[in-house]
Amino acid sequence: MRARFAIAAGIPVLGTAIILFAVALTHGATQPKLPESAGYGPNPTLPEPEQKKIPTINIATTRPWKDDQKPTPAQGFAVNAFAKDLAHPRNVYVLPNGDVLVAETDTPEKPADYKGINGKFTELTQWRAGSGHGSANRLMLLRDADGDGVAEVKNVFLAGLNSPFGIVLVGDTLYVANTDSLVKVPYRDGATKIEAEPVKVAELPGGEINHHWTKNLVASRDGKHLYVSVGSNSNAAENGIEQEKNRAAILEIDPATGVTRIFASGLRNAAGLAWQPQSGELWAAVNERDALGDDLVPDYMTAVHDGDFFGFPYSYYGAHLDPRVQPQKPELVAKARQPDYALGAHTASLGLAFYDATAFPEHYRGGAFVGQHGSWNRSKLSGYRVIFVPFQNGKPVGEPEQILNGFLDTGDHARGRPVGVAVDKRGALLVADDVGGRVWRLTVAAH
Repeated sequence: MRARFAIAAGIPVLGTAIILFAVALTHGATQPKLPESAGYGPNPTLPEPEQKKIPTINIATTRPWKDDQKPTPAQGFAVNAFAKDLAHPRNVYVLPNGDVLVAETDTPEKPADYKGINGKFTELTQWRAGSGHGSANRLMLLRDADGDGVAEVKNVFLAGLNSPFGIVLVGDTLYVANTDSLVKVPYRDGATKIEAEPVKVAELPGGEINHHWTKNLVASRDGKHLYVSVGSNSNAAENGIEQEKNRAAILEIDPATGVTRIFASGLRNAAGLAWQPQSGELWAAVNERDALGDDLVPDYMTAVHDGDFFGFPYSYYGAHLDPRVQPQKPELVAKARQPDYALGAHTASLGLAFYDATAFPEHYRGGAFVGQHGSWNRSKLSGYRVIFVPFQNGKPVGEPEQILNGFLDTGDHARGRPVGVAVDKRGALLVADDVGGRVWRLTVAAH
């Protein structure tokens, strides 16, 4: 269990880390120079970068939901707990029969990521945010057989995994992206438990640093290729460029052979993957770098094509150079593609789902829901909500809309933190809330 940090790390190390943490909280912060809205849209405002020896740390401490508390839906919508008392649920996947799989998962052991001052900041930040307490390492199955919007069946579907996150079914084979491997098991429609041992399809970058540990997963329309997102092994290559092999990328894997290649690169942490229903393009929600000021760098979502390069670590949001990364590679930065739509600085935009159902009004067809886990490196909290971005003809248009809020209480404590999002068989939106230990279900309000 990750409680080893508070016990086994030793009082001197822990004490020093806490002192540094307190200094960062009290002296590292500055005020945003721009409104939060400036970091959204196709052309966000990007100020000059600010570099500090001690980063700003401001994260909402956890105070999970009690009893029937719930987040606040947008006008015209209602929300209820589809399932409660889950162990750090971070991702949701809807099976063809309507059953829902939930990845109960958390940070794996990665001792080399917590070395030095920056490492202690990372570990303390995770602890304060409700993460790093041990991973259940399993998929749970949720079933709402009576159709009342609440799962009355909740049981372990597949255990013995290693910090799983991505899930996809292709035919009668279920694929799961562990933190260090892509594995598969046979699936039978209606099954409530998988007894078979997972079989490895391909290795995924893991190791003792494993800075961004979640690996997401989608399949091509014909099921012949799998696409796995692998986050960077650093904030901005401070661990050395050699640690970024096959990272900050989306990998294409042949499930029949395990042969792997880089499909797109320069994406710091493309945590959300989904196919846009109108254009058929692969889109990613990308968690960008920290410690360049309150207003940098905006997270973003973007269409991703074979061979695309998005700048990491050398540049951000196209060809904007990161002054911390040396030596630079100007010939590579010149090829960096600007993302399609910014999602706000430090919002930790992790979940992505397109609406391809009909239960919601026409306005939502083809648009994107984004789970924003919430900031830690911004003096004024950002994220901690689910937003909706309208699309027309396969492209984002207009301003982002808050669809589910209230994850922060009046004292800025996190009652929950949204991550994965998915559309269920009846057209409702499911939201995995890791800190809250719940899966929320958003529906159109009854009249």
